[in-house]
Amino acid sequence: MSVSLQKGQKVSLAKRGGGSLSVVRMGLGWDAVRKRGLFGSRSQSIDLDASALLFDAGGTLVDAVWFGQLRSKDGSVQHTGDNLTGAGEGDDESVIVDLTRLSPAVTQIVFTVNSFTGQDFSQIENAFCRLVDETTNEELARYELSGSGRHNAQIMAKVGRGGQGEWTMTAIGAIASGRTFQDLLPATVAYL
Repeated sequence: MSVSLQKGQKVSLAKRGGGSLSVVRMGLGWDAVRKRGLFGSRSQSIDLDASALLFDAGGTLVDAVWFGQLRSKDGSVQHTGDNLTGAGEGDDESVIVDLTRLSPAVTQIVFTVNSFTGQDFSQIENAFCRLVDETTNEELARYELSGSGRHNAQIMAKVGRGGQGEWTMTAIGAIASGRTFQDLLPATVAYL
């Protein structure tokens, strides 16, 4: 059973029957708003990019997985590929995290989304991010990316490691500006 998160809400990612998560997938989905004109409406392509930013306890960026680097240096985080249009059902981009292989130094993973082509969120609809237990394909949490507006990026959510090795997901939903994750780093640090 999935938990629908509101901005700022945190949820434990412990398995219902006990045990801990091993592999999770952060999925990002979106649709382009159809443009209306004199001769009807037409679809457009919107290139949103999902990124996973790996931070240590001191707030230092340890690694980043994005369309320019599809795998973390240690191989524990993998981006499944860049979707340039948002076409299709379900997740348009995914980042898979093997929590068992993640370096113990990594305490937080922040997921961001940005429009590489610079289009703003007023041109996007049905946007969401969700966390899925990759071993069971069960959706654990979902966050609707609300707040369509003139921004072209958003700090979506973070997954954090607790003291006993438990994991939590926090919906952030902070609007930002930037075409790549590097542009978003100054805004991201405020949510660590």
